[in-house]
Amino acid sequence: MAKLPRTVVSLGVVSLLTDASSEMIYPLLPLFVVGLGGGPQTLGLIEGIAESTSSLLKLVAGKVSDRSGRRKPLVLLGYGLSSAARPLMGLAAVPLHVLGIRFADRVGKGLRTSPRDAIIGQVADPAARGRAFGFHRAMDHLGAVIGPLLAALAFFLLGADESDTGAMRTVFLLAAIPALAAVVTLAIAVPDVRVPPTARLKPERSRLSRRLRLYLAAVFVLNLALSTDAFLLLRATDLGVAAAAVPLLWSAHHVVKVLAGTPGGALSDRIGRLPAMNLGYAVYVLVYAGFAFAGAAWHAWGLMLLYGVYFGLTEGTEKALVNDLAAAGELGGAFGAYHLMAGLAALPASLIFGVLWDRGGPQLAFLTGAAVAAVGVVLLNLVLRRSRPATDD
Repeated sequence: MAKLPRTVVSLGVVSLLTDASSEMIYPLLPLFVVGLGGGPQTLGLIEGIAESTSSLLKLVAGKVSDRSGRRKPLVLLGYGLSSAARPLMGLAAVPLHVLGIRFADRVGKGLRTSPRDAIIGQVADPAARGRAFGFHRAMDHLGAVIGPLLAALAFFLLGADESDTGAMRTVFLLAAIPALAAVVTLAIAVPDVRVPPTARLKPERSRLSRRLRLYLAAVFVLNLALSTDAFLLLRATDLGVAAAAVPLLWSAHHVVKVLAGTPGGALSDRIGRLPAMNLGYAVYVLVYAGFAFAGAAWHAWGLMLLYGVYFGLTEGTEKALVNDLAAAGELGGAFGAYHLMAGLAALPASLIFGVLWDRGGPQLAFLTGAAVAAVGVVLLNLVLRRSRPATDD
């Protein structure tokens, strides 16, 4: 296979370093908030505000990058803001401080995500878009594997455990190192990929094609099935996975994501986006149905590893399909709309899943999730049944 463009590889390294920094902090955040006097409701408020802000800004930032014709300034601002804010968690004294820092971090994510995806879409070979987006997601997941390991190493060297608030603050401050490395890499190694003047759309022109809007509607339905992965980890403990083994299970799941990301995206370049997504969501339905009927700890291990294959088949493919269906001058706005649809579905998906679990048990919740995903796949096929690989789509 042809080499990936240097810009795609560099952005992959930036995401790896950024996610390593983020994942040094994120797994410790619930304990840290509790240590500051907060609770589950406080944590839910913090994360809800942060993620909602991020979803809305992804749409705005994508459109701004289309109108201005420049992508890198927003990407650099976004990564820079997150990198500057994240280590400040080590100085937080009350839950309100945590809210402010997480808000700034997610603002940064909202500013950078859509323009960054548009850069990948512009520089990638049209016949290898799936592989390019799959590679980027794989590097992001590799950062999610490395980050918790770095945090664990820091705790070991400090002679502390995860309940030591002072050690947590030290880990949060150390997270500034990979974050700074990410910004430096971005500034030096990623060029300012611009939208050609001839490709820029006038403000009065309709931004998204009908077919792309229909695809985004299908994405929304599919994401209604995608409740937070915390429920899968909760189910794993119900099935007998020891609490001490949960981080290992989560890391193993991310390792599969890393291994499956690039091949999964490349598969969509060869067989077409729709067949690859059908295969990926078939795996998703199988995993959720499996969790509904699982009865042993080893079932949870097998299903969580298989769940990583689903991500490999769909994450890069979905973004490549957005790129296939969007005009050159609307890539930022198209990716922004894609991320917005996913973000809008995230809250009701997890809320409904939790209510179903409370009232009918995990079997009802997981089977409902599988059913909603199946409905989304049917809708997807109705919209894209004539899809073809790469640019012919």
